[in-house]
Amino acid sequence: MATRVLLLTQWFDPEPTFKGLVFARELVRQGFEVEVLTGFPNYPGGKLYPGYRIKWLQREVIDGVQITRVPLYPNHDQSAIKRVFNYASFAASSLLYGLFMAKRADVIYAYHPPLTVGVTASLLRLIRRIPVVYDIQDMWPDTLRATGMLNNARALSVVAAVCRWVYRRVDHIVVLSPGFKRLLAERGVSEHKLEVIYNWADEAALAAPKGCAPQELAADGRAFHILFAGNMGKAQALDAVLEAARLLQERGSRVRWVMLGGGVEVPRLKQRAVDMRLNNMVFLPPVPMTEVGAYLNVADALLVHLRKDPLFEITIPSKTQAYMAVGKPVLMAVDGDAADLVRQSSSGVVAESENPEALADAAERMASLNVEELISMGQRAHAYYQQNLALKVGVTRFGAVFRRLGEVRQK
Repeated sequence: MATRVLLLTQWFDPEPTFKGLVFARELVRQGFEVEVLTGFPNYPGGKLYPGYRIKWLQREVIDGVQITRVPLYPNHDQSAIKRVFNYASFAASSLLYGLFMAKRADVIYAYHPPLTVGVTASLLRLIRRIPVVYDIQDMWPDTLRATGMLNNARALSVVAAVCRWVYRRVDHIVVLSPGFKRLLAERGVSEHKLEVIYNWADEAALAAPKGCAPQELAADGRAFHILFAGNMGKAQALDAVLEAARLLQERGSRVRWVMLGGGVEVPRLKQRAVDMRLNNMVFLPPVPMTEVGAYLNVADALLVHLRKDPLFEITIPSKTQAYMAVGKPVLMAVDGDAADLVRQSSSGVVAESENPEALADAAERMASLNVEELISMGQRAHAYYQQNLALKVGVTRFGAVFRRLGEVRQK
């Protein structure tokens, strides 16, 4: 009999999410019976997606995955009270459905955050005696503090207490990096329930990208293009990249930086680049994920950069997997676990976070490599991704956990 999995997540396709329809569809392909319990799509804009309206219940089946949507208050603006209503409304409606309407599952997979999904899953486990696998994508309250989302010490202590309550009650915890595992173990979480399963990339979009890269990536045949793709916010600390660009411009280097994406820092960074008279940096607007692959494929190397922070030393930015999946050399300017991936795979060059001199030197080192060496780097990146980080690999590992807990549940 197939193991029945209830995927509990506030965000699901068509919303952007790591563990969405691709994950559920692969579970079905591997022989699981899957029901997704989620809300009506409104993230990240806080407005309902076209074709949806809030109602008591909506069911649909996509590629063998049964999707059940329950009501919530759609909101993602800066109002703390409205955001609380958004989270709390989903927590309440998903708990009611899980208690009284959901088909009995063998295991619950709960996809963060802990204050809503984690609490709901823990209560369902307590009342319905269904084992829970909890997936931690952000280390709360550390992430809230590091990003400035929450600075009140008392509120942060409450969040920490709720997290500890959830961690004690779930049966298995999956984390995205070895550093997350170490930190949780240091905080008293039993090591036997902790497991590292790396995130994967959007393989379908990257494998068959739409569109073509702009002329900016081919404007100068002798230029060595290093591309940064993704959000440009405070956490990315991209002023260090501008400083590195200044240093390289002064040296007459052929390195050219291409910054692809949006974010709160873009207007300021663009103006600063103008003020610094940088002619080796270009900013491009964000494009859909289906088109990102075209940009990644034509760049010479791909940049990952985050602020120097203890939290980020145990974080692996999602673009790391995307970069490795397309088989391009990686310039990794994030300390810790992410840098270790590049070292282990011999897939690029590592530079210290927020160190313009180190970043400039690493960029020049990559630009000095011949074409064959760069191709080999990219091939090693792709091979490492396929063996350790790919969708099929990750879902197989999740499946082993689900089956083990499900067999205990079925006895």
